[in-house]
Amino acid sequence: MSSSSTSEATSTLVDVTMPQMGVSVAEGTVVAWRVGVGDPIRSEETICEISTDKIDTEVPSPATGVVSEILVQVDETVEVGVVLARIDVGAGGAPAPATPEPESATPAPTNGAPARNGATRPAANGRRYSPVVQRIAAEHDIDLSTITGTGRGGRVRKQDVMAALDQGSAVATAEAPLHIESPYRPDPVAPAGGGTLSRVRRQIGEHMKRSLDESATCTTWIEVDMSRIEAARARLGLTALPLVGRATIAALREHPALNAWLEGDKYTRHSDVNLGIAVSLGEDGLIVPVVHGAHELSEEGLASQIRDLARRARARQLKPDEVQGGTFTITNPGQYGSIMATPIINQPQVAILDLEAVIKRPVVVTDADGNDSIAIRPMTILGLSWDHRALDGAESAQFLATLKRHLEGWTV
Repeated sequence: MSSSSTSEATSTLVDVTMPQMGVSVAEGTVVAWRVGVGDPIRSEETICEISTDKIDTEVPSPATGVVSEILVQVDETVEVGVVLARIDVGAGGAPAPATPEPESATPAPTNGAPARNGATRPAANGRRYSPVVQRIAAEHDIDLSTITGTGRGGRVRKQDVMAALDQGSAVATAEAPLHIESPYRPDPVAPAGGGTLSRVRRQIGEHMKRSLDESATCTTWIEVDMSRIEAARARLGLTALPLVGRATIAALREHPALNAWLEGDKYTRHSDVNLGIAVSLGEDGLIVPVVHGAHELSEEGLASQIRDLARRARARQLKPDEVQGGTFTITNPGQYGSIMATPIINQPQVAILDLEAVIKRPVVVTDADGNDSIAIRPMTILGLSWDHRALDGAESAQFLATLKRHLEGWTV
């Protein structure tokens, strides 16, 4: 939300805007207003509820004051950054003169889709559905009349539709990170004569193209013997991802230039490691939830956080701050068997790590006396895409060499 304001003689108005909820999210729908025009509200108190293709969440008020205007009505879908309401925070806090509000703008939400005049209208069966719910149902050919709603007054929420989808498909694994540049689950086969990309995929494509246009992207790879990691994860009952995450954090501590943002000409190094993990949402695209303060977690704690974020990402239960503030990202397509890739940097970060499949194969090993032999070892290739504006090849290669040292020297 924006904190931009305009000043008048007796009042200062603060804008409440549709927040950015992820790299591929371009719009959101107001589900309910918790207040009306003229109502007092405190900073951080929920002012409205919104729904996007990624998250259903509450929007906190950016200031304490009186609600002066409500500009977007319930069930109206608007782009990120659009002003939803204004709060009068001026001395005296005199609210703007109250004007009759349409029924859909009252704190009690309505459930229909917007008609041409902005009012809501019920579906043919008399039930009301939000535009987001109707859009998902249309994309997946779902009969909404067969779904039991869990929202207020039996309202069918997006979570209800997604639950119905899950019943008809295999449940994804708890940790299913994904390449940031493209979803793995294939699109439905286009009809003869061609078809068009979905809105979400177009947004992902636009974001990735902007990243490539903005960054001087290079990729460096390194081969790693994962024998110790495989033994450790078997002992701990974990996947390789949280262990690689812990080793990555250790490497970032030795090479802090990679734990950074580049915004235009502004380069910022971060002391905390807020680790982004790319998560697949299947046909709905992807999102990158962030493990804030990942440097303070053990491998078990990191695994728990990743599982929780991935689960809530697929249930559309993430909070706004859980998809923001990442300083470094890991993507893990190796679970699908891939062995090498070139991930695209998650702006404004300066690097992204690609974890590929761990595959047993013959390699040359050297013993303490310098004798070579052939052995079967679990090997992987780690790829680092980095921004040549902020980093150089030597520093990127040194980071990967440090990461390799931490992984191959892991204490079981």
